[in-house]
Amino acid sequence: MPSLRSVVLACVLLAVPAALHAQREKLPPDDYDFVTKTWPDALKSNTGIRYIIETPGFGSLVASGDMVSVNYTGKFLNGKVFDQHHDTVHPFSFRVNRGMVIEGWDQILQLMKPGSKWLVIVPPELAYGRKGSPPRIPPDTTLVFEMEVVGVKRS
Repeated sequence: MPSLRSVVLACVLLAVPAALHAQREKLPPDDYDFVTKTWPDALKSNTGIRYIIETPGFGSLVASGDMVSVNYTGKFLNGKVFDQHHDTVHPFSFRVNRGMVIEGWDQILQLMKPGSKWLVIVPPELAYGRKGSPPRIPPDTTLVFEMEVVGVKRS
């Protein structure tokens, strides 16, 4: 018959993976439920960003310091568009990993290649966090982006 200590140890060991998973999950619980039901096949980065590869792109991955050009549509989970930039002549351009965009973009772009089109779901803490970006982005808001890397100039 197992001792009480053995039973407690077994329970703790069984609970650790679930606790670690919950600790790493960055989406708020209601958003998590919505995202997993709406995009059940979405992949998850090691930092908690979810994404769906619509077009894989080609060549080398975007790297920190690269000048990247992106066309995008930013939406809330309810589908309402809060921002977009689609311009074949002058796409939105910035240097990756230089704090010029939200942290979620700096992270996910380094997993993308030129020509990539992805649907990207960014948890609040990798977007605008607790402060939001008033008046457009409320605090603690999960954001959804349709992103296309239209150009990369290597640093």
